[in-house]
Amino acid sequence: MRLVSRRSVLGGSAALAIAATLAACSSSDSGSGSDDAKGSIYFLNFKPEADEAFKSIASTYKEKTGVEVKVVTAAAGTYEATLTSEVAKSDPPTLFNLNGPVGYSNWSDYASDLSDTDVAKALADASLALKGDGHVVGVPLAIEGYGIIYNAAILNKYFAMEGAKATSVDEIKGFDKLKEVVEDMQAKKADLGIEGVFAATSLSPGEDWRWQTHLANYPVYYEYRDAKVDDLDEVKLTYSENYKKIFDLYLNNSTIKPTEASAKTVTDSMADFALGKAAMVQNGNWGWSQISEVSGNTVKAEDVHFLPIYVGVSGEDKANIAIGTENYLTINSQAAEGDQKATKDFLTWLFTDAEGSKLAAEKLSIIAPYKAYAELAPSDPLGKEVAEAIANKDLTPVKWVFPTFPSQDFKDQLGQHLAQYASGSSDWAKVKDFFVTDWASEKKSAKEG
Repeated sequence: MRLVSRRSVLGGSAALAIAATLAACSSSDSGSGSDDAKGSIYFLNFKPEADEAFKSIASTYKEKTGVEVKVVTAAAGTYEATLTSEVAKSDPPTLFNLNGPVGYSNWSDYASDLSDTDVAKALADASLALKGDGHVVGVPLAIEGYGIIYNAAILNKYFAMEGAKATSVDEIKGFDKLKEVVEDMQAKKADLGIEGVFAATSLSPGEDWRWQTHLANYPVYYEYRDAKVDDLDEVKLTYSENYKKIFDLYLNNSTIKPTEASAKTVTDSMADFALGKAAMVQNGNWGWSQISEVSGNTVKAEDVHFLPIYVGVSGEDKANIAIGTENYLTINSQAAEGDQKATKDFLTWLFTDAEGSKLAAEKLSIIAPYKAYAELAPSDPLGKEVAEAIANKDLTPVKWVFPTFPSQDFKDQLGQHLAQYASGSSDWAKVKDFFVTDWASEKKSAKEG
């Protein structure tokens, strides 16, 4: 998994209202779609980085079965708007993405009950399915991981320097040591041949998902952990200062000034890393293609590794990278019956068939939580590291809890507050106040609405 922006599913009352309006219309159109007795498939994909891979898979499937698989990929940051538009058409998507429980609450009228499907039964761990109203309503595309990606060649150059604050990456086991190393590297950036330790913090609208979801995941994860819950109607943001500390570390030890962050994109950030201008970048295993495919890339596959994100929480020396999923697939219950069946068959092939599973593993570089994928190891370096992290029993992965965030609008507004903080036009207290206040109000509205 975006993630290229990966956070594109918008939540909220507007989507609910539109979905309710469209339900009758879509139902009346349910006889439309393919005239072919085999049915047809229309997949609305929210992962721009996977567009070509899905189209290649679709082509192979058509060659094999004769069934057309139309793949349309929404532009970054537009998924919900695109889905809203497309489901109103006479030929709506038959397969689309749900962004966790919030995504399901917005699109429950369109999400099929997948409980008895071969795909749901093929999950290696049944708890990984997305459930709603007592049913399986979504199946995960993949298990993914994110953390601080680092270039070992640059770090090893630093470790060999006289006076280095560490002699190996194994010594970096918490925020304090990470901060010490990063700040010393930043002071020595000219000698290291880099422009900054961290790649640019991308805070332009639609490009800020790494901070308003992935990084914001950390204070919420630890608050949930303390309360022994999986969600909260109200958060105190107890770990607000921890969130601020790691965000400040990124901003102040970067290839750019903090005031320039609002103009930067994820592409800018990944190019910084790929071209050797930065030693580290926060991103996930999907980021390998964003590194390897950059023209002029200087980073070798064997030098690309993950470091956990440390925020200064007690016991984090035993924490691993963040591992989870937010990308669930569901079948449009309002689509033509023949197209629904064709879509179900496609998912079965993709996740249970030996040929389909192998193709998806190779093309998408995913770790899919299905029995057919048990022996299919990812080929890219970051995918391999996620697989190793999953298998590591000595460290505890940080759980993805951001799918429980109130809505995409909440996340987008959080991103705006972070951008204002980075520019110096606002202080951190306003970030925290927004987080706590709007979280509670949106959660309350969602329950009442």
